[in-house]
Amino acid sequence: MKKMLCVVLWFLPVMLFAQSPFDGTWKTNMAESKLSQKPYIFSVNNGMYDCETCVPKINVKADGQDQAVTGQAYDTISVQVTDPNSIHVSLKKGGKTTADSTRTVSPDGKTLTVAGTNYPADGSQPYKFEVKYMRAGKGPAGSNPISGSWRIQNVNEDTAGLTTTWRVAGDEVSMSTPTGESWQAKVGGEESPVEGIYANETVSVKKMAPRQIEVTYKRDGKLYSVSKISVSADGKKMTEVADNKQTGRVSTFIDEKQ
Repeated sequence: MKKMLCVVLWFLPVMLFAQSPFDGTWKTNMAESKLSQKPYIFSVNNGMYDCETCVPKINVKADGQDQAVTGQAYDTISVQVTDPNSIHVSLKKGGKTTADSTRTVSPDGKTLTVAGTNYPADGSQPYKFEVKYMRAGKGPAGSNPISGSWRIQNVNEDTAGLTTTWRVAGDEVSMSTPTGESWQAKVGGEESPVEGIYANETVSVKKMAPRQIEVTYKRDGKLYSVSKISVSADGKKMTEVADNKQTGRVSTFIDEKQ
């Protein structure tokens, strides 16, 4: 995902953003970004899939059938063991697939690869992703090899999933992506809806400095994440420190001006 003033400037919102350093299209450089190393913990054991670090936690049958869940951006999940070292996971919202992926553990059990496809809520072109993890801890005795504690190492994703376009006009900030997500919010104003996603989210924006803003997201009315987003002096790099308040993960994403 990323998911981005001295006193006198508080009285000059139009002048503040007349030549906004945020304006333009940006692409996340995952090689330069620093992802949270807080482990992901899940297991397949005794016919059940358990996600310890999901918020809220998930515990469903791993029988390949859609299982109802609550509190997620999706409302069903299906988990199926496809071979001794792999499982297939499919997520749906209102019967529509939001994402599906295959999780495969290496023969030595030390690395996990999650490869899959995201399906945007607005029906735009699906995009692929691949995530590599290193084992941080073992799963329950006798569980499927994919089970355990995993730290994320790197992410490869189609350009559509890494690209954002920002616009600032007066005291209004807008963000959009090729995958259909978008929002518009006034600096220091009320919460605005986030469009084109499966979750029920709102966003608000606060100015922090001439080249820095703070973007706060709420999901289902509850604080979800806070991003501090700043643009470098040369205007070529945008840094987002994303603090996910639900999962306790803090990641730094580096975006490059396109």
